[in-house]
Amino acid sequence: MKKIYGSAAEALDGLLFDGMLIAAGGFGLCGLPELLLQAIKEAGTKDLTFASNNAGVDDFGIGILLQTKQVKKMISSYVGENAEFMRQYLSGELELEFNPQGTLAERLRAGGCGIPGFYTKTGVGTQIADGKEVKEFGGEEYILETGIFADLAIVKAWKADETGNLVFRKTARNFNPPAAMSGKVCVVEVEEIVPTGSLDPDHIHLPGVYVHRIIQGDHEKRIENRTTRKKEAV
Repeated sequence: MKKIYGSAAEALDGLLFDGMLIAAGGFGLCGLPELLLQAIKEAGTKDLTFASNNAGVDDFGIGILLQTKQVKKMISSYVGENAEFMRQYLSGELELEFNPQGTLAERLRAGGCGIPGFYTKTGVGTQIADGKEVKEFGGEEYILETGIFADLAIVKAWKADETGNLVFRKTARNFNPPAAMSGKVCVVEVEEIVPTGSLDPDHIHLPGVYVHRIIQGDHEKRIENRTTRKKEAV
């Protein structure tokens, strides 16, 4: 089975359709599948729902799809650092489903494991619980959260071998593994593709069974907020 493709557009060919649910890895600007997001923008696919921790910033990450009004709904934990996200939400142009970060990660993982739902205490007694089933275990209340089964997962990894085994670099792992697991089809962009058998099995973070298509490319690796100390006078 061919897994390596020549470009993001080629890897996404035949997978995109209006109104689809996409799970995207990344946390802030760390570990974003920027090449695949750009290809989605250029494809013009619209009415998209994204399950992602956040939406990048105004001109990077999912933020570029907010600018072109291709996103209908966000399933997210954090909406800061993105003025366009805030503007669209407050004006009623964008639907938003808030999730605690741990709940969002578990919803993605659950979808990847074929688990339709799970109970959690997180959110009990808050707006997060509105409209959700509440059940008592051991005298305490828990709310039912559903697994996320995405039409497509797009993620960013550091290395892949030719069969799709992935290695992530440090904190860039973040939401990428559970996002990858939740997709019916998973497309991955990486910095390096290595021969099959060259990765230490104990160092693989996500098995290739979850990965369907791979591209290699150059990445911008932006810094969201650069903070430096003033140079001391000599």
